Amino acid sequence: MINPAKLEEIAKQITENMPQGVKNLADTIEGKTKQAIQNKLSEMDFVSREDFEVQSQVLLRTREKLAILEQRVAALEAKLAEKDAE
Repeated sequence: MINPAKLEEIAKQITENMPQGVKNLADTIEGKTKQAIQNKLSEMDFVSREDFEVQSQVLLRTREKLAILEQRVAALEAKLAEKDAE
């Protein structure tokens, strides 16, 4: 397998040996590409990791409460069935 550090070193050497005009063009393209990606990502409806974690915890608590309520309903239905059977 190729060592990522070695690849980074090779890329750095290539970049250092490029003519200044090519470096400027590469920097311009990189900047415009980053800007385009950021613009597209900002248009998308993403949530932050923090918001996701908060909502996951809310969902977990809701599921726990639902399980408790389901048990209570089952117990009440059982009592009601016992009374109806009498």
